[in-house]
Amino acid sequence: MKKKILALALALCMVLALAACGVSSTTDTGSSAPAASSGSEGSGSSAASGGSGSSGSTSSTPASTDAAPAAPAVASEITLWTYPIGNWGNEETVKALTDAFTAETGISVKVEYLTYADGDDKVNTALTANQAPDLIMEGPERLVSNWGANGYMVNIGDLFDETAIAEINTAAWLACLAYSDEELVAYEYPLCMTAHCMGINVKAFEEAGALQYVDLENHTWTTEQFINAVNALYDYYGDTVGAVFCGGQGGDQGTRALVNNLYGGTFTDEAHKVYTWDDPKNIKALQELYNLKGIDFDPAIVGGDEIANFYNGIFKMAFCWNIAQQLNPNSAGTGAEKTLNGDDIAFMAFPTESGDPKLQGGIWGFGIFNSGDEARIEASRQFIKFMAASEHTYDAVRASNFFAVRDSVNGKPLEVWSDNEIMNQYNTLMQYLGDYYQVTPGWAQARTAWWNMLQQVGASDGSEAAITAAVNEFCGQANAAAG
Repeated sequence: MKKKILALALALCMVLALAACGVSSTTDTGSSAPAASSGSEGSGSSAASGGSGSSGSTSSTPASTDAAPAAPAVASEITLWTYPIGNWGNEETVKALTDAFTAETGISVKVEYLTYADGDDKVNTALTANQAPDLIMEGPERLVSNWGANGYMVNIGDLFDETAIAEINTAAWLACLAYSDEELVAYEYPLCMTAHCMGINVKAFEEAGALQYVDLENHTWTTEQFINAVNALYDYYGDTVGAVFCGGQGGDQGTRALVNNLYGGTFTDEAHKVYTWDDPKNIKALQELYNLKGIDFDPAIVGGDEIANFYNGIFKMAFCWNIAQQLNPNSAGTGAEKTLNGDDIAFMAFPTESGDPKLQGGIWGFGIFNSGDEARIEASRQFIKFMAASEHTYDAVRASNFFAVRDSVNGKPLEVWSDNEIMNQYNTLMQYLGDYYQVTPGWAQARTAWWNMLQQVGASDGSEAAITAAVNEFCGQANAAAG
């Protein structure tokens, strides 16, 4: 723990040094090709004019020879592509936000709504064709460790002034940073965050006599209690209790957290350079899950399918859960036939032996693709400040159905969910947020290797040797991608 605190303190010192010293205030606009590290953008417009600034006065006092820097040019229209982050995937909600931005700035925003099923492919295709949007809304695993690391994002480090650094959750802020040519840069400005968790069907647990195994006040349970609950539910219903879904990467934060928490395994090292899921503790967890009669390794479904099965009463627990699902059951797209509503569901931390769960965190915010067009970049910067660092941040966070990454904006308290009982209850889990390791190099390849590994484990004979072989093979692939 002391090592973690020291590392965090050192990182924060670097951040404060960055804010104090500033970053380059120019952007290379001579080419439309993405730049790996573009420096701070928006203030080096080619529209800047020279001149002495003389006023023509006959006073004997010498006029200043320093011309004030010209305001950067600002585009009148920009594009935003957003993944379905709460109601940021809802056109009516987003239009209200962008209309407010347009009314205040005169900048119109064209929005395209992505899905997690094919959103990455659409973005990558657009990047290849030099047709990327100006803005993208998602998390650091995409904006920082993928598109940022590959040279497509603008460094927006200078948006983080001392006030922002003081007000933004430190873990969220640090997740948006990366090194580029030994320079500390920022590819994302965070807006909201959450802790991913589990959901359980309270009625089903009660009927099966399994409620005795959960602490509904603190929303925690032990590994032994989890195993006992699965066995009780299976004995009562004689069918699948929950699924280790592995048809793709959708919702894989749930399967990673389940495996890591059961016996205290890890996914990466603390420095986020090496994948460590070949930890014997993870192998033990995978074998335990394989042996539980009520748990299936299902290569036909992903997280969204699991949630649908959970809502429809087929599964009695879900590993792909968070507050957005709890607040808005319809967000899962399960249709009108679902048998559960919010009152039937209790959110739970993942089970652990130690009683100290480490929940996978989610962080979402905005980044700017480097179009080489300074005016569009400056307009995009204004959009970010409007949504994530102004009085409008309240509405932007409410639309996400998640928690704000800051508790104040420019010194004014930001009390987004003070009127919401569910959010206040869910806040219990925020103390269990674990390491945000999604910024490890080779992340995209590691995610693919993870669900392929789960498929191989599920298709194996369940022996320790077979599971160990699968884990070693795919963890090796992830580390090869990480370099």
